[in-house]
Amino acid sequence: MSLSWVLVVVAVGLLLLGAYASWTAGRLDRLHHRVESARASLEMELARRAALVAELAGAGILDPASSLLLLDAAHRARTASVDEREQRESALTRAINATSTEVEPWAGELSLAMRRVQLARRFHNDIVVSTRDLRRRRLVSWLRLAGHAPMPGTIELEDGS
Repeated sequence: MSLSWVLVVVAVGLLLLGAYASWTAGRLDRLHHRVESARASLEMELARRAALVAELAGAGILDPASSLLLLDAAHRARTASVDEREQRESALTRAINATSTEVEPWAGELSLAMRRVQLARRFHNDIVVSTRDLRRRRLVSWLRLAGHAPMPGTIELEDGS
């Protein structure tokens, strides 16, 4: 085999590696955007649920203790810091479940809000798992195709599922 054939083989190999790296970097970028979009969607659903619970608590159909419990849990969930968010949202879910027998006129809306939170969280976590799997591949880490993007994390909530 002559030197020119070796150079051609090396050039083709580098070209294939470059194409793979480019395609994978683009895929990673798209996955990171999807994680951000899914996170925003989850945040929106959590805010909707908290607003619905606060509205329910102020509607006057619950006993004062249940209203106070729901209103406090909704307020704490909305004002939680990033570190406390999962615990506060889980506490809101527990408060909703504790008073759910008393909210018959609101049961449909509350059930829908809870289901939307569950679906948004599952969708977010599925995308995060896909992103993590791709980022853990050897070539991805060797070539640093993820750049400086932080590793995304799943959201673990008690959401009634």
